[in-house]
Amino acid sequence: MPLLVIDTNVFIASLLARKTTGASREVIRRCLNGGYQPLFEEALFNEYQAVLSRKALFSSSPLNLKERTEVWAAMARAGRWSRVYFLWRPNLPDEADNHLIELAVAGGASAIVTQNIRDLKRSELYFPEIQILTPKECLEVFPCPS
Repeated sequence: MPLLVIDTNVFIASLLARKTTGASREVIRRCLNGGYQPLFEEALFNEYQAVLSRKALFSSSPLNLKERTEVWAAMARAGRWSRVYFLWRPNLPDEADNHLIELAVAGGASAIVTQNIRDLKRSELYFPEIQILTPKECLEVFPCPS
């Protein structure tokens, strides 16, 4: 089972999607069904929590607050917790994204799944064992057995 860092933008996109067939939603579905294991640490966990509390963001979500909370709780249960003991400081264009690479390195993730591949691939430090994938690419690179 691939160990993945799921960027907040992928999780939120899955909650906002009206279609049930989108790539972000399928990545989250696979996390919840045991096909993938999401990796968390304090910064990413707090980021998920902070974004989930933005009521205006979810005004057009097909899921109500209770349903979103249930999905988040299931995602947290499916995940593995890691600690980041060393800050690599990959100097990404958005400094707030550095923690994603640091988590992937610390936790031994196979990939970071994000909608923002352009910025994450512009790191000053390169970790060849960690792939940076869109949700669609993730589904192709890590197919789940039927």
